[in-house]
Amino acid sequence: MAGSRSIAPFLTAAGRPVSTPLKDVRTISRQMVGHFIENVVPCATLPGEVLDGDVTAVTRVCLELTGGVLDGRDLPGRLERIQAAAAGWAREGIPIDTIHTAVHEGFKLGFDLVTAHVSNHDHDHETVVGVARRLTDVQNMITSAVSMAYVRELRSVVSEHHTAVHTLTSALLGGQSTSTMARECGIEVAERYHVIALALPPHPEELDPSLDANVVARRKLRRVQAELANQCVGKVLSLLSVDGGTLLLPTSEFSESELDALIAALSTAAQVPVRAVTMPAPPADIPRAAEQVHELVEIVHRLDGESKVYRPHELAFEYQLTRQGPARDYLSSIVDSLESHPELLQTLEVYMASNMRRTQTARELFVHTNTVDYRLKRIGQLTGFDLNDITGLCYLRAALLIRAHRGSGRTPTLRTDRETRSRAG
Repeated sequence: MAGSRSIAPFLTAAGRPVSTPLKDVRTISRQMVGHFIENVVPCATLPGEVLDGDVTAVTRVCLELTGGVLDGRDLPGRLERIQAAAAGWAREGIPIDTIHTAVHEGFKLGFDLVTAHVSNHDHDHETVVGVARRLTDVQNMITSAVSMAYVRELRSVVSEHHTAVHTLTSALLGGQSTSTMARECGIEVAERYHVIALALPPHPEELDPSLDANVVARRKLRRVQAELANQCVGKVLSLLSVDGGTLLLPTSEFSESELDALIAALSTAAQVPVRAVTMPAPPADIPRAAEQVHELVEIVHRLDGESKVYRPHELAFEYQLTRQGPARDYLSSIVDSLESHPELLQTLEVYMASNMRRTQTARELFVHTNTVDYRLKRIGQLTGFDLNDITGLCYLRAALLIRAHRGSGRTPTLRTDRETRSRAG
């Protein structure tokens, strides 16, 4: 105890320091650890070397620190030793609630030891109050030290794991050798993966000028990452941004139906329609598969497809239409004549999106069905393709797909206005 300094007057009872029952710290620390094993359920599950080593040693340090505070002496270095132990427990995965429960039990035992010989005299009553206050202070010191060190180390562990996952995912997507890297990261490389491209559209609040769009976007991404961690329990490799990214899921761990459920859960968490395209591939083929699924998910995103998991065969028609060539240029030019008639172009888009249902189209556009009929007739006159004919229907449908993919995209002005009115209402 050399080098300690006085911080407050001694507390005494019956003519001796109240800290006297705590002097034999070695014996009492062993007794306390025995009590933890028998009465604190989580402690009983800890390995014997942890209980006999760090836990007993830290209990002894806590007793020394408590005795010093009761005696009004500051004992340097004790809190640092407690913090070092807490950091080690965090890295070993010992739950923090187990640590706090043991600390609480230790102080209950310590209070009973200290007050066992205090009489009921008024003077001793004041001593008990002083003991309770000082024990509360030192318990707060120890709990805070444990919590700060534990959380700091846990963040470091999470950061290391995140970096390892990021490095391994990048290596797989880049076609690099991953055997040595996987061993160093402690992550097993699967024989085959679902290679998934995700598209995350902007959250409606990202378009609200009164809000910080970057903050809204990052919150959306954090919700997706949290849900991904909850659903996949450490079995996913991912590279994500606020706009989407890539997931690698072992095919042995996730069925096709589970992929569908996962994307539905991510859509709910993100509060936006998440679109995904998946393709199975062994590690060596992941770069090629990733390139393909990202190209396909971009098509789905541009075409405003529904929120779900798409497989490449579902997008064969759309994919082929977007390939460069004279046929695509010709089909794209079919609807050029409608650019100067935005109401006709919008009617055609909504009519196709509603699967050629006149009544639903009229409802979407807030017009009479006769108006829809008139506009469809005008579209046929201007483009030269009759919407009542299967050939004309196919050509106009293809022209809209190509137009959307080339970046003109749908311009659902009316739908946006309706959503705005709905939010305002």
